[in-house]
Amino acid sequence: MAGLAALATELGHKVTGCDQNVYPPMSTFLDSLGISVMEGYDESQLSLKPDLFIIGNVVSRGNSLMEAILNQNHYFQSGPEWLYQNILKDKWVIAVSGTHGKTTTSSMINWILRDNNIDCGYLIGGIPGNFKRSSQLSQSDSPFFVIEADEYDTAFFDKRSKFVHYHPKTLVINNIEFDHADIFQDLKHIQKHFHQLIRIVPKVGKILINDQDKNIKQTLSMGIWSELENFNSEQSLHIKKSGNGQLYYKNQNIGELSKNLVGEHNKLNALAAISAVKHVGISEDKALISLAGFKNTARRLELIYQSKSLKIYDDFAHHPTAIEFIVKTFQEEFNKEKTLFIVDPRSNTMKRGDLKEHLRSVLSKMESFMLYSKDLHWDADEFMRNLNQGFVSDQVSHIMEKIKQVYPQYNNIVFVSNGSFDGLQKKVIHYLENDQR
Repeated sequence: MAGLAALATELGHKVTGCDQNVYPPMSTFLDSLGISVMEGYDESQLSLKPDLFIIGNVVSRGNSLMEAILNQNHYFQSGPEWLYQNILKDKWVIAVSGTHGKTTTSSMINWILRDNNIDCGYLIGGIPGNFKRSSQLSQSDSPFFVIEADEYDTAFFDKRSKFVHYHPKTLVINNIEFDHADIFQDLKHIQKHFHQLIRIVPKVGKILINDQDKNIKQTLSMGIWSELENFNSEQSLHIKKSGNGQLYYKNQNIGELSKNLVGEHNKLNALAAISAVKHVGISEDKALISLAGFKNTARRLELIYQSKSLKIYDDFAHHPTAIEFIVKTFQEEFNKEKTLFIVDPRSNTMKRGDLKEHLRSVLSKMESFMLYSKDLHWDADEFMRNLNQGFVSDQVSHIMEKIKQVYPQYNNIVFVSNGSFDGLQKKVIHYLENDQR
């Protein structure tokens, strides 16, 4: 929604907004654009008399402002509907979908295009490291627009996934897993929504898929009408298992991926991005050169503190599979270092407990972890039985005190959550900067 607000401002509209619990980086991004955000949903905001209300999917019936909008018959739309009608309908849309990797892959594609002098607009669910904003219109008449294509529902009045509004010509599907249990009943329900997206990719378009994901292939078995290309297989674009990051297209060596792309998950994101930009005319070797200058999005294994003996990372992972990618990264690429993971299961699916057994499996692979259990709908103490390498608390202050006690034992601390952790990261950094130990 912050990105949409920025695009609407670029188009010349006066934009205001309202929300609850707005925090950086989006709060500072909106402030930098002069977009005022009011706290809460008081119906007195109708006095602003806007021409249009754009309704985000966090708003539901019973919301005081929404009820007033309906009662007084004000004009409203969903964000994705507004985006298509005002920006996307005349564009070559490059959409990145999947349970994991959307933000990073979208950012990579956007950076590669611009680094190769191809202007494009973009809308990404974060602040890309190479840019200062989460969205921007193209600065020319460029046909290209890069978008992070989310499967979450559009609005309370439109229960289709947001991505069906985007009408991509180039579609990336990184992976499909069960998530968003507050919206989807099971994996098949999610696959049905992904297939709605597949149905509207034109015949002249292209769908790019991770060859190793069986759930994607099962979804495609429902029907496909566009050109299909795989990545992550020996018959397509892939990385040699024993090749130190060497990129191959079939048997042809393209070059080496940048060492800045830490972890298997980022290597897979790079394969997807390179495949996507090839569809618009950028060769694999040029894309590889561009990726050497790629800076990842905030909160994607972001290094937020460093001293001689300790590094602290912050990651947005919201699903056990994404957390497992991070664990594997530290085990394989930092295997001589001790790492403490601080995990906050903050997504609706994680709080409900639908994926808690998968989470237990991932936590059991960690050398040491702390679990922030605030607002969980399941018994965290019972869950922690036999997970002896872990500490659990629903109080940030308790976790903070535990970190103070144990941090000298570790080389790395990794915060993992799609929430704010109630500011715990900043509190830890402030303590470390002032610790006289």
